[in-house]
Amino acid sequence: MTAAPALIEALQRGDRRALARAITLVESTRPEHRRDAERLIEAILPATGKGIRLGISGPPGAGKSTFIERFGQIGLDQGRRIAVLAVDPASKRGGGAILGDRTRMGELARRSGVFIRPSSAGDSYGGVARHTREAILLCEAAGFDTVLVETVGVGQSETAVAEIVDMFVLILPPAAGDELQGLKRGIVELADLILINKKDGEFAAAAERAAAEYRNALRLIRPGREEWQVPVRAVSALTGAGIAEIWQEVARFQAALAASSAWTRRRAEQARAALWSEIGESLLERFRSAPRVAERLAALEAEVAAGRRTPGAAARILLAAFLGESG
Repeated sequence: MTAAPALIEALQRGDRRALARAITLVESTRPEHRRDAERLIEAILPATGKGIRLGISGPPGAGKSTFIERFGQIGLDQGRRIAVLAVDPASKRGGGAILGDRTRMGELARRSGVFIRPSSAGDSYGGVARHTREAILLCEAAGFDTVLVETVGVGQSETAVAEIVDMFVLILPPAAGDELQGLKRGIVELADLILINKKDGEFAAAAERAAAEYRNALRLIRPGREEWQVPVRAVSALTGAGIAEIWQEVARFQAALAASSAWTRRRAEQARAALWSEIGESLLERFRSAPRVAERLAALEAEVAAGRRTPGAAARILLAAFLGESG
């Protein structure tokens, strides 16, 4: 598997098979594949950055996939080309649902102009950012003007994804009172748009009440962006009520940030953060594979686990070994 010119050419023609192969390449952990992936990303960089990147998150059962299917179909009807990347931090341990997202978004998957792909988080928090960030760039190079990144729940991967998308959308089921208090404030502070889903049938009134409570709660939180007041909308992904209007919110958000140059600054900040993320990941990989570290790591881990040595002291010993220092 290499970043051959033929792959790059097919990718930029919008060939979905080539896009799938390219994403598989950037997700590979083999050293020779990483080098090929880096050459591939450098080659397609001029064709990236022109679309919009949306993060879609929320707790299990909130209806994220149903929302994406309805939202995506409306976008396709408007002439957009849409890529969906489903980040699955558990895929390495549990095998993941390789066809799960295509099954849950069956109607959307059958439409032309759409690409749906599970995106492995890899072994770590950094893996979420690295693999998904590069997959986004590949989707843009293949001509997709909207990339939706769906995360599986509320946790560390949400923070990583929020840092690599333009707009972070939080989808919640109807809840109020004590249930609202159970949601971590941190995830709410990441959101650029909050949607209370399932405004249909017996849940319609509860969804409206929950939306009102979240609006009140947001008044107690300092806005994350001076240019934008986070809207809260009650919608129904099942019936489609209020979903078309979300595209208008996306356009309004992009216009608000572009007017103050915040859009360009955010992309630049993300690129700098990506640099330091890559440095951290690469250093950790080199550290773990260093023979002098490997020969002492298991014993020191056992000492720390048993409470015979502090994590700080063990870390200093391993770092000294890595750097070839005495100690």
